[in-house]
Amino acid sequence: MVIGREQEQAAFKKWMQSTQAEFAVIYGRRRVGKTHLVQEYFGEHIVFSFTGSYETDTAIQLNNFYVELKRTWAMAETAKAPKNWSEAFHLLTDYLLTFKQKSEKIVVFLDELPWLDRTGAGFISALSYFWNQHGARMNNLILITCGSTASWILRKLLNDKGGLHNRVTKRMELRPFTLKETEAFCQHKNLKFTQYQITQLYMIMGGVPFYWQAVEQGKSVPQVIDQLCFEQNGLLANEFKSLFQSLFKNAENHISVIEALAQSPYGLTRNQLLEQLKISNGGSFVRVVEQLTDCGFVKALAPFGKKTKETVFRIIDFYSIFYIKFIRGNVSNRTNVWQNLSNSAAYLSWTGYAFENICLTHLQSIHEVLGISGIYTHVSSYNFKGDDVLSGIQIDLIIDRNDGIINLCEAKFTNKEFTLTKDYTTDLRRKRTVFQAITKTKKMVTTVLLTTYPAMQNTYYNEEVYAEVSLDRLF
Repeated sequence: MVIGREQEQAAFKKWMQSTQAEFAVIYGRRRVGKTHLVQEYFGEHIVFSFTGSYETDTAIQLNNFYVELKRTWAMAETAKAPKNWSEAFHLLTDYLLTFKQKSEKIVVFLDELPWLDRTGAGFISALSYFWNQHGARMNNLILITCGSTASWILRKLLNDKGGLHNRVTKRMELRPFTLKETEAFCQHKNLKFTQYQITQLYMIMGGVPFYWQAVEQGKSVPQVIDQLCFEQNGLLANEFKSLFQSLFKNAENHISVIEALAQSPYGLTRNQLLEQLKISNGGSFVRVVEQLTDCGFVKALAPFGKKTKETVFRIIDFYSIFYIKFIRGNVSNRTNVWQNLSNSAAYLSWTGYAFENICLTHLQSIHEVLGISGIYTHVSSYNFKGDDVLSGIQIDLIIDRNDGIINLCEAKFTNKEFTLTKDYTTDLRRKRTVFQAITKTKKMVTTVLLTTYPAMQNTYYNEEVYAEVSLDRLF
């Protein structure tokens, strides 16, 4: 059963209706549900499925491939075991030719391709030959390839300059569940959480289905957090390093960048990041940041009206932030760890930018609520340190619209209805005024509230707030 994923399922339907061979690439971060989605949707149409193994010699991978093919195709028993990937794909071709007269689509699913592409293995050249010589000519074939290492997928498949150049016909980035999909998943699992409680857990686990699968029925939010994050055998207690080590070579470099960004949750420029890490701006650093961005751990936000070189990199992976801020150093056999930690000042600070990250990852929903889905927009941030005349401001989400309006978004995470006070409204107006004065924009500048519960529409609200997007609208 597939929960949510409506756009993806619509795309799959078109793949099945195609009259030509399709070479599809699906990528996304680890644990996001790529394998489950393909297996559940295509089901009996999959005539061969094979998954690469992490840090495994090519000889063993080839043997695994041969064993799986024998389980699928009895004739493989009479063939010799492949000594290399070229021979393996020749065997696969012989098997697929038995479906030559079949009009209905057949699916070959190759999962975790980056783990098969070991140095000297010749995997990519063999895959290239298979597709160009045979696969592309089988109009009833859908070849689906998957991988968690988005940077590898982009470099070796989507942007390949060799035999696979422009050969991929379909591509899909599978992202974590949205809040709406997470709620549907909770309902499917009979988890009786309110939308606010789902949001509390989402701020820790994001929309990663594998993490949500571990949530037990009947437990409160604090109990779930203690069990998954702070017990010694908790799923998320020791997930951090293995998550990055399974995705990247020399993962320590990636972890260093994540840890640096976690200390500055509102983001760092490239130069600030280099300074904090005390390293030079070399190619390896650039690749690390690009890979983290490609895999959805980091988001690049160009500051309003500034050049690309001043882009701010912000960590948006919910689990990574929570691990560094709270889990690390607090895993034990004690009880009620989260109850204690959630009473700290660090908790209040974390909830603020975690909620902002929810807003950043639900921009499509925000656009829909504001009625601007059909309007071209540019999303950015803005930081003014202040001078002798004007005080400094920090605006973390700006929606610059092509219809002559700029929305300055103010995210407010509260556990009850939010009330604008005179002082708070004055500060919102000050930010808007300073922004207009410094940027000299000709557009109308407005304040948009992003809230967990709808704000009370008092006099101050009516004076300053142009529009509001409350949490329930993101569901």
